[in-house]
Amino acid sequence: MTIQTALFYIFAAVLLFAAFRVITSRNPVHSALYLVLAFFQASTIWILLRAEFLAIVLVLVYVGAVMVLFLFVVMMLDINLDRLRQGFWRFFPVAALVGVFIVLEMAAVLMQAFQIGGQTAAAQIGGQPASAAAHALAQMPNTNALGLVVYTHYLYPLEIAAVILLVAIIAAISLTLRRRKDTKSIQVSEQLKVRRQDRVRLVQMKPEGKE
Repeated sequence: MTIQTALFYIFAAVLLFAAFRVITSRNPVHSALYLVLAFFQASTIWILLRAEFLAIVLVLVYVGAVMVLFLFVVMMLDINLDRLRQGFWRFFPVAALVGVFIVLEMAAVLMQAFQIGGQTAAAQIGGQPASAAAHALAQMPNTNALGLVVYTHYLYPLEIAAVILLVAIIAAISLTLRRRKDTKSIQVSEQLKVRRQDRVRLVQMKPEGKE
């Protein structure tokens, strides 16, 4: 067993433990911290797979921004845990069905990927590369290969995902925007319509003499 294989097993074991504690911990703050640990372990596994760009993005985006936001929201809100646990067993069958469906989908995708990877490896062992494009992608850095694949084969799904995120941002702003009654605002159109006669009134008074 090489050092890289031993590190993979260590990181994978810690990742599985952290993911299990995310869903079993009773404290939401502890769950968020375990999720941070899971993200770090996943990034180290990606580094072992020579996917440095994905590892750095996972640490910077999810650990540095998303999880900090989660922790801020969880610690600022007064969450009643007893109330959240009510009705758990009532919705457990539906949740279990959805979980099994997700596991089957992931298994189907992974099995297909393993079959394709095995066929590609067998073709390369026989001295016949799978294709010239795959060979060219293998020679370039993973960041360049990822950008080439995303902006060529997956350009339309990327644009659709960007539009969906934009709609989600607009919806979140519109749902959280509330007009406060104690604030004062100025209507620019009303200010432009104002005339001098409406604001200033000249009053002529008779001078008063000494008695």
